[in-house]
Amino acid sequence: MPDMSASLALTNLVPLAKEVDQNKVTPGVLGFIVFAVMALAVWGLMKSMNRHMGKVTFEEDSQKDAAASGKNSTGGKASPAKG
Repeated sequence: MPDMSASLALTNLVPLAKEVDQNKVTPGVLGFIVFAVMALAVWGLMKSMNRHMGKVTFEEDSQKDAAASGKNSTGGKASPAKG
């Protein structure tokens, strides 16, 4: 019995497929494959970027602490501003 329902569905869908204008350009299977590959590439790049950004250490806090204590980033005393 499953063969009857499948053939009935195909029989009903075939006229719908014939209504497509043959003069129109469609992306087809190749367009879908290219789009899928590009989507996977973007997903992989985002995953890689997220992993690399997790490894980045931000030293802003240590520089602010050094500036607040009167020392510059090299460890010496802060020189007075000339002006």
